[in-house]
Amino acid sequence: MTRGTLEVLLVDASKLKDTDVFGKMDPYVIIQFGNQKRKSTVARGEGKAPMWNENFSFDVEYPDNIRDEHHQYKLNLTIMDKDRFSRDDFVGESTIYVTDVLSLGAENGRSEIRASKYRVVLHNKTYSGEIRVGISFTRKDANGNDKANYLGGWKQ
Repeated sequence: MTRGTLEVLLVDASKLKDTDVFGKMDPYVIIQFGNQKRKSTVARGEGKAPMWNENFSFDVEYPDNIRDEHHQYKLNLTIMDKDRFSRDDFVGESTIYVTDVLSLGAENGRSEIRASKYRVVLHNKTYSGEIRVGISFTRKDANGNDKANYLGGWKQ
């Protein structure tokens, strides 16, 4: 069993479908990996093109020599619009499969996907905008230390 840390850089979103009739949306993102959930800050008044630039970490246990797509090896991002006097509105969601990142990181000590755009869809799978996210996985040794290679203070 390989243990490590999955890091998610939530950069921004664009072309989101506006859920507010008056004023601009106040979007935030709920990021879920397996049974772990994280919530971004609310991008107050940023409407259809919010910026977050926030990092989130998730603990990962990845079985060695397994390549099956499994529910816990995907990252679910749900974009919501914070409302003051009513229930928050669903803006859209995106699912990113991270099995390859985990597999390469388990083998090499570290792997990453630089910030890339992913489609945001509604429940009926219609387009609702884009979200930009970066993902990395760093394997830990038995003592819980990072196993990534360091060169001159930088991770190689």
